[in-house]
Amino acid sequence: MLKAGQFARLVAAALAMWLLATLYIHWLPNVFVSQTRSAIGFVTTLPIPWLSVVAIRYIARLTPQQLLTGVGVVGAIAMMVDGIVLRFLPEVYSQDPSVFRPASAWLLWGYGVSLATAVAMSLRSANCAASDGQAILLKQAQAD
Repeated sequence: MLKAGQFARLVAAALAMWLLATLYIHWLPNVFVSQTRSAIGFVTTLPIPWLSVVAIRYIARLTPQQLLTGVGVVGAIAMMVDGIVLRFLPEVYSQDPSVFRPASAWLLWGYGVSLATAVAMSLRSANCAASDGQAILLKQAQAD
């Protein structure tokens, strides 16, 4: 369960990350118009979702058990803001309508990679904890 302070930090992180992505789209729209540059952008942004998950964990001081929930909260808030802005104020992203579709795809890609990263980190943490528990049981059994 998230504490109120953690939730507040997650909301702030969601809005800050949304703003950063929006500014990137707004200031560099040509990255999304060119097919080649857009495809390269998908690959080269792979570290960004990982860094986002690490930042979310640090900012909200999440335990390994809270990581997936925290990243889900951030993603949900940012996606809702994206949905509202894309529907009612698309010019926030760009004045060129040809930017909206590839930029939206890039945003969805980032959300998906972030969630997959959080799942992988959570599973790894759970597996490490299980391994530690098994090692303790094994040592106890050997001692008997």
